[in-house]
Amino acid sequence: MLTARRRVAAGAVILAGSLLLTSCGGSDGGSSDGRTLKLWHYEGPTSAMGVAWTEAVKEFEATHPGVKVTYEEKSFEQIQKTAQMVLNSSDAPDVMEYNKGNATAGLLSTQGLLTDLTAEATKRGWDKKLSAGVRTTSRYDAQGVMGSGKWYGVPNYAEYTKVFYNKDLFAKYKIAEPRTLDELTAAMDVFVENKVTPLANAGAEYMAQQYLYQLALSRADRSWVDSYELYQGRTDFHDQAWTYAATTFADWVRKGYLAKTSSGTKAEEAGVSFIRGKAPILFSGSWWYGRFQEEATFDWGSFLWPGSDLTLGSGGNLWVVPEHAKNKELAYDFIDITMSRKIQNLLGNRGGVPVAADPGAVTDPKSKQLIADFNTLSARDGLAFYPDWPVPGFYDVLVSETQKLITGGEQPDAYLDALQKAYDKGVPRR
Repeated sequence: MLTARRRVAAGAVILAGSLLLTSCGGSDGGSSDGRTLKLWHYEGPTSAMGVAWTEAVKEFEATHPGVKVTYEEKSFEQIQKTAQMVLNSSDAPDVMEYNKGNATAGLLSTQGLLTDLTAEATKRGWDKKLSAGVRTTSRYDAQGVMGSGKWYGVPNYAEYTKVFYNKDLFAKYKIAEPRTLDELTAAMDVFVENKVTPLANAGAEYMAQQYLYQLALSRADRSWVDSYELYQGRTDFHDQAWTYAATTFADWVRKGYLAKTSSGTKAEEAGVSFIRGKAPILFSGSWWYGRFQEEATFDWGSFLWPGSDLTLGSGGNLWVVPEHAKNKELAYDFIDITMSRKIQNLLGNRGGVPVAADPGAVTDPKSKQLIADFNTLSARDGLAFYPDWPVPGFYDVLVSETQKLITGGEQPDAYLDALQKAYDKGVPRR
């Protein structure tokens, strides 16, 4: 998670012509102006990134004798809502995972809360390890628009959304893997007939709005994405794509594909419902892949959203160094270790999408499939970023308005009016 003056291909290049092959960039020790590195991130301990960052911490402490890493677990929501306040105080961490895009990292960069990493990116070779598509979310111009300007973050993995499904439940109800949207819809009808809610959903966080954005993307093209995300033309929320998305989403609630009670559900609860075999289908990001490998006890599979060339995705979340960080050199060293082949290979084999791994070192079959699907998206320029990126505060608007759509408190036309108003208010003058 580009500017309005220049179109940037969204596809990150990974593995087999896509995966960037780089030499290990780990730290050789270095010096520090303190004895502690304060780290914040919100990856689950059994996720691919969580496992990789835990190993990176061990590597860091081994190469920095006497320096300890203090890790503070924060949720995505905690960091999203408190970042500006915390980063503008003496409590700022030294290195932090943060959401990418104009409305998040871009906004903080314009407020002087993030360290300019341009010199370090060149010195340590991060600029060469990352493909053009992945680099998009690293750089922000003076207005906080991604794709050009200074480096304010380093993405250390890539991500995209896909459909995860419980093969055992599909077999129980004699449903074949869907290859088209019609087949997916028919499968959901079978589950509803058997009193099973097909789709895991989280209306209180990002998941619900991503379902809706994917429906819009299935009726959109690259120029539509560029207009929405990069301000290359006016975005009309009553166009064919957005109207189809809102009306179809509301219809899916009425049909029972999405539970009305999911309006208050968090992403973690939705993911756990899939892991426990209660929800047969979950549409979400590759960041769940490693966790499903680790915790799901049933046979499961995944596929790209059928009937759409576009899906949500980008380079992964960013390592950022707060401007008020007390130990910036230590932070740079830690970032460097997460970009090393050792850590990137581990990430790839645990179900992540690495950006700097040795392709021969990624041997897990499911991980290979994950990366192969990403390559398919990359080859067709299919990464369309995320719906909350364009303007500051839009994430909260999408959450609250989509909750109303789930509960029936708002109809599609009013929903689209509300999005239009919030979007138009936030689009910067170019």
